[in-house]
Amino acid sequence: MQALTAPLRVFRRMRLAMARLGGLSNTVAATLQILRQEGLAGAWHRIRINTTPPPAVPAPGSGEFDRNDYAEWTLRYDTLTDDVRANLRARASSLASQPLISVIMPVYNPKPKWLTEAIESVRQQIYPHWELCIADDASTDPRVRTLLQRYTREDARIKLIVRAQNGHICAASNSALQLATGAWIALLDHDDLLREHALFWVADAINRHPEARLIYSDEDKIDPSGQRSDPYFKCDWNVDLFHSQNMISHLGVYDAPTVRAVGGFRPGLEGSQDYDLALRCIERMTPRQIHHIPRVLYHWRAHADSTALSGSAKPYAVLAGERALNEHFERQHTSARAEFAGCGYRVRYALPAALPLVSLIMPTKNALALLQPCVASLISKTSYANYELLIVDNGSDDPATLDYLDALKAEPRVRVLRDNCPFNYSALNNAAVSLARGELVALLNNDLEVISPDWLSEMVGLALQAGVGAVGARLWYPDNTLQHAGVVLGLDGVAGHAQKRLGRSAYGYFSRACLAQGFSAVTAACLVIRKAIYQEVGGLNETDLAVAFNDVDFCLRVREAGYRNVWTPFAELYHHESASRGHEDTPEKQARFNSEVQYMKQRWGELLLTDPAYNPNLTLIGTDFSLAWPPRVASLA
Repeated sequence: MQALTAPLRVFRRMRLAMARLGGLSNTVAATLQILRQEGLAGAWHRIRINTTPPPAVPAPGSGEFDRNDYAEWTLRYDTLTDDVRANLRARASSLASQPLISVIMPVYNPKPKWLTEAIESVRQQIYPHWELCIADDASTDPRVRTLLQRYTREDARIKLIVRAQNGHICAASNSALQLATGAWIALLDHDDLLREHALFWVADAINRHPEARLIYSDEDKIDPSGQRSDPYFKCDWNVDLFHSQNMISHLGVYDAPTVRAVGGFRPGLEGSQDYDLALRCIERMTPRQIHHIPRVLYHWRAHADSTALSGSAKPYAVLAGERALNEHFERQHTSARAEFAGCGYRVRYALPAALPLVSLIMPTKNALALLQPCVASLISKTSYANYELLIVDNGSDDPATLDYLDALKAEPRVRVLRDNCPFNYSALNNAAVSLARGELVALLNNDLEVISPDWLSEMVGLALQAGVGAVGARLWYPDNTLQHAGVVLGLDGVAGHAQKRLGRSAYGYFSRACLAQGFSAVTAACLVIRKAIYQEVGGLNETDLAVAFNDVDFCLRVREAGYRNVWTPFAELYHHESASRGHEDTPEKQARFNSEVQYMKQRWGELLLTDPAYNPNLTLIGTDFSLAWPPRVASLA
């Protein structure tokens, strides 16, 4: 029996690995990189980690189903019935604007079965105003042309151009684009599937958001038996995550004039042609014009001949992605360089020739066992040269700590400030920022230890970019599990750390634990921001948030002022969380904490439940990006 079920177990593990690593190309590239760096033993160790299913944990409200049981979840929340179809058809007919959507499909030698199902998935659309524009890129299988010609005879909405010579996917896509007459362009691969209601939700979004010029949705995979798996529930528009991976992908729908204005698809970018197209289009848009539909509208075919399961690497796609990103930065006059990092792209932002001064601000009281190694690691390991360290002594009375602080005065880059006010984390930092000499300030806990020497260079490079507010780091517990990878609003009522306790070798949900990206908030345990922005928003709230959530509130006010907050995994430090301050373990501390919770709920209200950097189909009862039971989107019914 074991031998009989072995292929199925391998298949399931492959699917799990690709879900965790963000798709086939990321999985293959990551494996090759690990083989080069760590050898076969290291690669096997990582494979076992990333293909070990998490323990089954029943989700609240699921009736004891595992919180990641996607089959049960889709049955409850994402299955179309005849009543739902009728309702959506009625809604489609009543839309004020009913634009024609041109579905672009380049075709080259697909299996006729998969091609038939792809075409039928368009023909079965609930929204009727579409055309399917197909370019056959000189397929050598005669069955393909016969099938396509039959469909053009049967359905006038299907248009076909047959290319005389094979030109690869960019040339074929441009040929299909020539057939399009619609106001919008939707992209479909020749063996994938649109959901029946896909174009309805696109049309609905166009009506609700008339400013939109680019629309994208969530996606998943589907196997030959029709079983769905590996949903990618995406966040709303997130330019920093988009610079790390093509988060638009499927289903991507573009304003047709914009696509034509940028010249369509660029030959030479094969493998990352959609990424390149999106990069050139967003250069002509504002963030408000990019809209996300938090529903799975596209099935990526997972079968033996598809890129979802094929074992063949596509290094040309990785190189094309690097080229697309780097040429994008050149067009934007951004001094940055992208390189593939195994699970996506890392963008390195160039620092100015004259490094700006950074004021590192570190409140402390006693805790010599934490403070001393923290300061020693900062001084000995930080490669960024131009900084000052302001240690804010909040009433230390331990003789050894006082002696150490006195000795630090001999360090030319260290200033010790005495502040004996009652402990108020927000007030301590605000007072120190007013005395800081740096163009940038870094808020630091006294229980950190540097891992990556270029941590500050990485964070400063991001913080200096136009539109960036607060920048956060990747923090690890001493046992090498993840402590901070961005803050998600709504977790446990107010906010929590994303993917907390993830293992050091794991990439996280679609690689989001190891890719730079925007978050609504980052922790002040290690936060870098321009001093001018800090002061513009009024610093930390020392009146209502003396201890907890002051960093979340601060970041939300930074975002409210028009800046975006960014988290980077390439600035790494250990964090002995709450080791010095302790926990909320007295009636007084608990009362203070509860009042801070209430303040956050009153101040930010609904925003705490609608984090744009998180998906409403994902849970708020845990940090692991598991499914929400039920999701926080309107029911299909």
